[in-house]
Amino acid sequence: MRGPPVGVERRPGSFVCPPSGAPSLSGVSQEEVLAPSITSPLLTLADMDADRDRIEAAMHDAVVTPDAYLNQIASHLIVAGGKRLRPVLAVVGAQVLGDPASHDVVRGGVACELVHLGSLYHDDVMDEAETRRGVETVNAKWGNLQAILAGDFLLSRASEIAASLGTEVAGLLARTIGWLCEGQIEELRHTYDTSRTEASYLASIHGKTASLYGTAARIGGLAAGHDRPLVDALTEYGNAYGMVFQIVDDILDITATDEQLGKPAGHDIVEGVYTLPVLRTLAESTTAAQELGDLLGAPLDAVAQDEALGILRSNDGVASAVETAQEYVDRAVAACDDFPDSAATAALRAAPGALIASVSVTA
Repeated sequence: MRGPPVGVERRPGSFVCPPSGAPSLSGVSQEEVLAPSITSPLLTLADMDADRDRIEAAMHDAVVTPDAYLNQIASHLIVAGGKRLRPVLAVVGAQVLGDPASHDVVRGGVACELVHLGSLYHDDVMDEAETRRGVETVNAKWGNLQAILAGDFLLSRASEIAASLGTEVAGLLARTIGWLCEGQIEELRHTYDTSRTEASYLASIHGKTASLYGTAARIGGLAAGHDRPLVDALTEYGNAYGMVFQIVDDILDITATDEQLGKPAGHDIVEGVYTLPVLRTLAESTTAAQELGDLLGAPLDAVAQDEALGILRSNDGVASAVETAQEYVDRAVAACDDFPDSAATAALRAAPGALIASVSVTA
């Protein structure tokens, strides 16, 4: 397999993971604000509408309990919708040989999505968020304790599904949940830290975002019965795709409008989360970099937020971050060289570039 992302070490085994001390979990994401004119090629495959219906049904089935109250809370964000890119990636990865995705593939992808949703429940508690995906957050509607327990419930259901798919999948999902937690700690450790390193940032986003995409792709390959070299290549692809996804998400937080984002632009810098475009701007030997450094390091009021965004939008940090995202696009596309020719492979090859295109549309 090709090497791990910059700033991310490879531990023994066949997939990439962040060093001890890696990433965070999300707010409103690119999955929710992707420009209307940009559709992921993964969603344009001939049978994808039917596959997404299968995913949706499996997600609802996964959270059903005899307790109507818990059902309502646990399914709250499922009902709110989403592109379900993680289970979609599992399904498409399973289809690279031209065969349809099995029910086990769908369930494996759903396990990854449930981990993602559980992390959002917890994330909204930490952020004291009031809305997500156009609806009240669970913590806003039912309270923090219910949100935390419902998030834990989603993680338990994800683990239960993974266990039914075998010990390898169960172990992989458990490790991935650990990487997400490590990532959150790494991000929190550097809140309002203008000296945060790029290695910290890259390790963080690998754990909080890319690792779950890598795991989804890997589970899709494993559940489909692909041979090990193909499973490893899918994992490599998923990791690289996830890195592109998060870097682009962080760029959009700076370049997109409030209306496009569904929240105020610059949310990350207000929260003290300094992402790649910010770190690259701070590293420049310019007056603008000095001015930005003077603004950051503490919570911002609205005036300082607008000033910081103006600096970030008018300097080279965003363009530099796009170049790094393109490097991960290239890694994802290179991983596709190990896939057989198929409609699924063509979609996988095109998908990372569509993420980059969303930046040019909104910029």
